[in-house]
Amino acid sequence: MIHEFKTYRATPGNHQALVDRFQKVTLPICDRLGIKVLHCWTSADEPDAFFYLTGFESKQACKDAWAAFVADAEWKAAKAASEVNGPLLASQTTIYLDPAPF
Repeated sequence: MIHEFKTYRATPGNHQALVDRFQKVTLPICDRLGIKVLHCWTSADEPDAFFYLTGFESKQACKDAWAAFVADAEWKAAKAASEVNGPLLASQTTIYLDPAPF
């Protein structure tokens, strides 16, 4: 199993809009495409950040799933509609987690 820990940083004033889009749009698309979102977090220590963890059977499954996601017509339309006043996402990072040997 491959896990990704993703961090999204919202553009100024758009944290809640980013989280709302993730909940209402991104999660259903992920579910439809087989992207397992295992948990999501926010943090008072980093108020512009949104964190989530995914799980995939392999690196190739991960790569294929995200390629399908960015090409998805529903995602493209929803992203465009949610960003008529500018982007919601300032930056993102992904850390691939490997199981510890114990």
